[in-house]
Amino acid sequence: MEKIQRTLNAKSLFSVMNRLESLSKQKRLNSHVSPSGTACYITSDMFYIEVHLEKDEKVMDVKLAHLGEDPVICDNLVQHLRMKNYDAFGKILEDLSNLYQIPGNSEMKAKGYLALQSLEKDLYSMSLLDRTEDVNRVTEVLHGKVGHLVPRTGDSQVSGAKVVVTIEGTDILHRLPISPLIADSQAGEDGSPAFLPLTDELSMDLSACFLLKSHQPIPMSSSSIEQIQRLTGIQIADLKLVPLHELIVQSTLKEKCSEDLSTHNSCFFVSLPDCPKHCYFINKGSEKSDLAGALVSRIPFTHPKCVPGIIEVLRHQMAYNTLISSCVSEKHINEDDSELLYFEVAPQKNTSFSVSFLHPVKDNLACVIIDVITSREIQCSLHLKPQDPTLNSSDDFISRAVKHCMSVPVVMRAIFRNTVKVEASSETKDMEVDTEQKPALPFEPTADSNNLEESLSVAGQQDLVVRDEQSAQDSTEESLSTAKLKTLGDSTDKSTSNVNAQTSCNTVEESSCTAHTEAVMTDTK
Repeated sequence: MEKIQRTLNAKSLFSVMNRLESLSKQKRLNSHVSPSGTACYITSDMFYIEVHLEKDEKVMDVKLAHLGEDPVICDNLVQHLRMKNYDAFGKILEDLSNLYQIPGNSEMKAKGYLALQSLEKDLYSMSLLDRTEDVNRVTEVLHGKVGHLVPRTGDSQVSGAKVVVTIEGTDILHRLPISPLIADSQAGEDGSPAFLPLTDELSMDLSACFLLKSHQPIPMSSSSIEQIQRLTGIQIADLKLVPLHELIVQSTLKEKCSEDLSTHNSCFFVSLPDCPKHCYFINKGSEKSDLAGALVSRIPFTHPKCVPGIIEVLRHQMAYNTLISSCVSEKHINEDDSELLYFEVAPQKNTSFSVSFLHPVKDNLACVIIDVITSREIQCSLHLKPQDPTLNSSDDFISRAVKHCMSVPVVMRAIFRNTVKVEASSETKDMEVDTEQKPALPFEPTADSNNLEESLSVAGQQDLVVRDEQSAQDSTEESLSTAKLKTLGDSTDKSTSNVNAQTSCNTVEESSCTAHTEAVMTDTK
């Protein structure tokens, strides 16, 4: 039996080595197996990977080393091989190779990697500027200059709404730093770091530029794209402008639905506890410049000072996208004859939109304008016909509700609940009886309709609750940081070849080709 087992192990070990060599060849990398047959070396001019196995085929460790660096163990690579997930392992090999796709010889490629290292060090210095000892991850994600930064150590690519910082070859020369530009970790008077000038000693011309890369394309308005291009001085290539709301609907359906649904649907049904079903019609607007947008997955830049500004634009855009996507569901057909409340969501200007609906008491339209001023400031206003009864929801109440839950359906439910309270109070007064003949029970006034706790919460449901102003702000940060960040999950992945910026849009994972930073994108305060 032992002899048979040894024979089987030898065949199994041989098959693993063959698979690794075949995978390396597919990715245009070199490979060779050690004389003992228990180690495989995958190499290029700029990096190499060591895979060590035991005789029984069990993967002992996987080490990665870039040119001039000591090898480090990559836990994610170990796990991929132990689970025989060769596709994921091959993707990491591809990402590592792409890191060095810079025109020129090995020396120029090494300079490109040096530029990336310098950028990482400057981003880390910026992350320390406003950090206190007790700062939490959510606060860093929502308010940090570069989000929540995780130094690069060498694992797999990150996922979710994070943005990876890397370098890429270009057809034209760009002036890139090859040494850190932040000499003093103290911020200036305006809170921004002081950068050293791009002298010949600290920088050089390379056929490359830095990139912020998103794993999932982000729907962005034309105004947000223009704002980023002004920050970087570089045009974002290959953009196709279409109505922004159409892009948000498409992206949301791909994220929410496991099955293929038509992305041309504009009508969606949303079910909430203790209220009639909502029907949302998403008015996608037109392709006019102020209503159009494009899917953005790559943002080029050449200086570390651009990163905080880019992240802030992404946060702002993801806050807007989160509100629109809250009206989108996989249900585009009403499956029963239950009562329906109808709403139309239409773009206005810049990052504002309207939610129109039939007045609960009169046959006139009512409208809520939601203006996403920044990722942390939202203003709402309710518009009614002058002769129509109040809905008992002030502009301040609606604004606080939107910031608190970042969900249009939940806010609309709260407004309709407040209207029901007004009607109930009116009916109670109409039914007063003669107190001399039949004394009435003491009248209890209706609860304040602008109380978020009562309007947003549902019996038996773990809805958001505001107990005071400070708790509202804290809760807002928590709910917004997870709205689009699976990241921005809550596990930390290490990174090998880039720095990962997590905004929006919602989790810190460890990454193999990146050092990463969560910075999103999905919050308001």
